Amino acid sequence: MLLGKKRKIGRKIDEISVGEKLEISEKIEDKDLLLYLGLSNDNNPLFIQHDYASLTPYKKPIVPQIMLLGLITGAISKYLPGPGSCITHQEVSFLNPVYHYATVQFKFEVTDVDHEGHCVEINVEGFDEEENKVLQGTFKVCPPYPTKPLTATTAFENF
Repeated sequence: MLLGKKRKIGRKIDEISVGEKLEISEKIEDKDLLLYLGLSNDNNPLFIQHDYASLTPYKKPIVPQIMLLGLITGAISKYLPGPGSCITHQEVSFLNPVYHYATVQFKFEVTDVDHEGHCVEINVEGFDEEENKVLQGTFKVCPPYPTKPLTATTAFENF
């Protein structure tokens, strides 16, 4: 059960610096594609039908772009800034297709830390095995806020 477990919170805004980098690699497997397609109910033939995709400029099925976004947002939630963070804005361009069974390397870099607005800006680039850039984007992320204790020690301070 997730509710009763105490989870580690990611890094707060004062613990993040411009220039920080993160790199992750993700291999796109059949199970990942099937989970995404089942969850989203997206039956675009470009994603799943070899006969249709072979008639397009792509020549074979491609990985859904939203699935790639899910890998990026998952990395933001897990690592940079980490658990408790919230994406407030994103701009992403998909430059080249990603094919089934590809390994995608994502490179993240913190490009701005706005203490007053409690927001960090993270640029992301994705590359396939041949080092073709497949996507680039910018994400504005609200890092986790400092937590307050569940038991208020000041509940009866006027007694």
